Amino acid sequence: MNDYRLAFQRWKQHAQLEPTIYRELGSLTDETEIEDRFYRHLEFGTGGLRGIIGAGTNRMNIYTVRRATEGLARHLLKNAAGAKQKGVVIAYDSRHLSPEFAAEAAGVLAQNGIKAYLFRELRPTPMLSFALRHLRAAAGIVITASHNPPEYNGYKVYGEDGGQIPPAAADQILNEINNIDDELRIVSMNIDEGITKGLIELLGEEIDREYTSRLLSLSLRPEAVKQAANDFHIVFTPLHGTGNQPVRKVLRELGFANVHVVREQELPDPNFSTVSSPNPEERQAFELALKLAREVNADIVLGTDPDADRVGLVTKNTAGEYVTLNGNQTGALLLQYILEQRKATGKLPSNGVMLKTIVTSELGRAIASAYNVATVDTLTGFKFIGEKINEYEQTGQYQFLFGYEESYGYLIGDFVRDKDAIQAAMMACEMAAFYKTKGQTLYDVLLKIYETYGYYLEDLSSFTFKGKQGSEKITRMMDELRRKPLTKIGELSVQATKDYALGIEGLPKSNVLKYVLEDGSWVAIRPSGTEPKIKFYFSAVDKSHAGAELKLNRLKSFVLDLVNQQSSRRG
Repeated sequence: MNDYRLAFQRWKQHAQLEPTIYRELGSLTDETEIEDRFYRHLEFGTGGLRGIIGAGTNRMNIYTVRRATEGLARHLLKNAAGAKQKGVVIAYDSRHLSPEFAAEAAGVLAQNGIKAYLFRELRPTPMLSFALRHLRAAAGIVITASHNPPEYNGYKVYGEDGGQIPPAAADQILNEINNIDDELRIVSMNIDEGITKGLIELLGEEIDREYTSRLLSLSLRPEAVKQAANDFHIVFTPLHGTGNQPVRKVLRELGFANVHVVREQELPDPNFSTVSSPNPEERQAFELALKLAREVNADIVLGTDPDADRVGLVTKNTAGEYVTLNGNQTGALLLQYILEQRKATGKLPSNGVMLKTIVTSELGRAIASAYNVATVDTLTGFKFIGEKINEYEQTGQYQFLFGYEESYGYLIGDFVRDKDAIQAAMMACEMAAFYKTKGQTLYDVLLKIYETYGYYLEDLSSFTFKGKQGSEKITRMMDELRRKPLTKIGELSVQATKDYALGIEGLPKSNVLKYVLEDGSWVAIRPSGTEPKIKFYFSAVDKSHAGAELKLNRLKSFVLDLVNQQSSRRG
């Protein structure tokens, strides 16, 4: 009998299987579906777990959560001094079964004698990072699948520095997970019992107050908020997620009087019923927000994803029309504002550093250089930015000023060690208010940045290939690109081919190919570490917007035609 069939039968025959999962297994008849659910254990990578909710070893359910937590517990007991007393902080978002998965994680930790700090209600991912550091805990867990569709959930692990665990720690936890014989027999302590025994503690408003206080300390021009507050209008949508209360709270305490929340998207909804995807990278997610923005003549529109670690912005162009900013543009604006204001107020350190990923626009480097601020690149994933912050905190080599990635993740204050949409939302509103007092919109400022540093235009294309066959197709695609290196992309010669799988530029090995072209434009190709996707990043540079746009379209056309040919040929 095939291994997946053995696993399927083991689950079906388990005497105490959770009833919903038992019924779901009983309804399975398609052999391909059964194989996909049981051909492997849901992969635990550097980001933890992420997958479709359902029955099976390759799905998100209470047993895969217990298995991951048991592995984490064993790792902490072996490697983290005082782990039982320091404990683990657990937060969760608004997705299906997030509270239940968080409770299961707390119960497994308690069963191992490790203190679990469990938030009473849903909280954003950055607040998990903050609480972990504030409580000096040994680790953290957040139950979220970020902006994925409603059928997904996930499980992310954080280290004692408040950042997502680096690859080495993930490998150690994975080793412990792989030594677990039977995930169905892992015991999870009841929450009430854990509270009675002092092994589970519920968290709430005290963490909220401390976090908001630290947010307010980031403000660079509070007087601008006061000056603009009465006629400055903000529209905000939490997209049915965790950002609603913390974003509104910090904006209110900073002094903004006119914050208009999209009522249809204000409350948690695991189905994200008003959007096709709760992703602030996609303009359709802002349809209701833009409707409200036109009604109230909003100066800025904000949208956070379900776990509120990413934020999207919309502003007005010179014609008064609302335009969506991409992640690179928002990052450039925030960086420019932070460095500009720090310099103006004498708070720009001589050893400042800006951190970005290898697929983030080079515009940030140009801005930082103009202020004599260093730029350091990391691999894709904010955990690597958090790792660098921790390194510089220990060595004193650099003082962290700002970190960002093109996928709408930003960090300003290092009291959090992951991307933080609440920080970014607050700073974006202050920034927009400040420039309004100068008679400028964010769009005006962006145009000035382009005129000063050059036009950097970026885009991203993704292909999704689901299931086992999809993963194999992505692997074949990367292998073929490595076997036949590109020497030209469109009309531009490839100046350098960077294969990060070789461990180049002092970075850990990563399955990323990047082609740097003769004019500074570039193309990068990266399979997603958390989704069945392969992503293509494009960046075009020119002295004019029209020139950069033409280059961008040519780059996309050439590469995507090549990919389509490979995909068709390989089936």
